[in-house]
Amino acid sequence: MTPKEIVKYLDDYIIGQYDAKKAIAIALRNRYRRMQLPKEIQEDIMPKNILMIGSTGVGKTEIARRLAKMMALPFVKVEASKYTEVGFVGRDVESMVRDLVNVAINLVKNEHKEKNKADIEEYVTKKIVEKLLPPLPSGATQEKKEQYQKSFEKMKERVKSGDADELMIEIEINTSPEFSDATMPPEVIKVQESIMKIISSKSEKIKKEVSVKEAKELLKAEASEKLLDFDKIKLEALDRVENGGIIFIDEIDKIAVSANSSSRQDPSKEGVQRDLLPLVEGSDVNTKYGVVKTNHILFISAGAFHLSKPSDLIPELQGRFPLRVELNSLDEEVLYQILTKPKNSLLKQYKALLEVEGVNLEFEDEAIRAIAKISHLANEKLEDIGARRLHTVVERLLEDISFDADEKSGETITVTKEMVHNRLDEVASDEDVSRYIL
Repeated sequence: MTPKEIVKYLDDYIIGQYDAKKAIAIALRNRYRRMQLPKEIQEDIMPKNILMIGSTGVGKTEIARRLAKMMALPFVKVEASKYTEVGFVGRDVESMVRDLVNVAINLVKNEHKEKNKADIEEYVTKKIVEKLLPPLPSGATQEKKEQYQKSFEKMKERVKSGDADELMIEIEINTSPEFSDATMPPEVIKVQESIMKIISSKSEKIKKEVSVKEAKELLKAEASEKLLDFDKIKLEALDRVENGGIIFIDEIDKIAVSANSSSRQDPSKEGVQRDLLPLVEGSDVNTKYGVVKTNHILFISAGAFHLSKPSDLIPELQGRFPLRVELNSLDEEVLYQILTKPKNSLLKQYKALLEVEGVNLEFEDEAIRAIAKISHLANEKLEDIGARRLHTVVERLLEDISFDADEKSGETITVTKEMVHNRLDEVASDEDVSRYIL
């Protein structure tokens, strides 16, 4: 996608914040441009990491979520506050790269499954038909074999078309134990996998009676294992991580230590920054699928920086995020647009939810403007939580309608300006009450 196309896609879901969208669109396009260059130049072109600065609820995390959906690139979003210096409670920072590799493996595996869809379906169908029509004994006559072949083809068609979905068959399923490896170092994972292989080689397959419809799904995993080349998948996934991987580090301000803070000596915060540094600069990380070089992974970080400033990060880390983008606070007009413009805006979501009960919910334009105004005032008077304030206000406004919706099936309820003011003015004007409710 060109930078303009990326921005256009993000515009469908996120209102305003053009500078942030533009910076990210250019960074993504540069990854494509780099891959078109000769190898020797590719090595020297480092990604320009981005630091997004803006108060909570202005769209930083939403941009990350939409990027993940838009691209067929390995993408992982992590919270900086989850990590602590090794030796303290928490995950070590290298685990974000291991998470990225796991995402890439799944991404490439699904692509290969899609490419080999016909072969996988053929394998599954054949397996099911063999259960429905047991093979002939080896001494069968030629005539019997021909009859069997005809029956086999007919049954195959029935299984494919879904006519045989209700028939019951007995299949064997592998019961390989699952284990979580998110917080473990790769050496421990390898030992664990070796033990699992020994256990699973001795364990017998479980026999299970299921319908043909269920068997189709259960046998897909076995078919994938037999037909897909996992070495090829692994190499492709590692290459994607190294050349196209994106790590979005949210809440990076939570590991910044401000100069006047009493926790200046907090080792877990500054320690995380020091641990992050080699990853962002470029280092080798051991994963269970192989070594990953982080030199060309794009890092996008975001933080509100309420209690600290970007300059409170250690200088080396600041230098690794050369592109700074400030996201604007949301005014009344932007809040109005957030309620009306995005593809699945908040009001469209509530309409859809109440349609389930048979209630047709309508909003007058003046009512929407009143919601935006009250939300903006609440943000000014209390803590500024951006677009998230709309959730609170709209939920409060529609609480009674939502509660009684089952009794109002077939009705059309129009939310008017008066309704908004009657329901919310009292709460919004009393600062003590709105502190707790809005």
